Amino acid sequence: MSAQPEQAPAPPAPAAAAKLLAQLRADRRADTWVPSFERDWAKALEDSRHSYSLTPLHDVVRTWQLRVAAAPAVDAYMDSGRDESGFVDLDDVLGTRR
Repeated sequence: MSAQPEQAPAPPAPAAAAKLLAQLRADRRADTWVPSFERDWAKALEDSRHSYSLTPLHDVVRTWQLRVAAAPAVDAYMDSGRDESGFVDLDDVLGTRR
């Protein structure tokens, strides 16, 4: 039996990235999310050009889809009124990072 080369994942459809960007623009967090997505996408595009791999683009789309999907749960947690003021800052425990 001959070994079949592993197939590369299909490129993220421009429509999927455009749909995701439209979701980000419509969200109340658009002021921070849109520039962050565009920065991540530009870096992934550059990485893809150098590596000849579409994986960085897939990773950006997947990561941002998960962020959008998790946003309602984060909002619910933040709106629940939980007091987190008693926690210790990690920098206080570990010291300043060098």
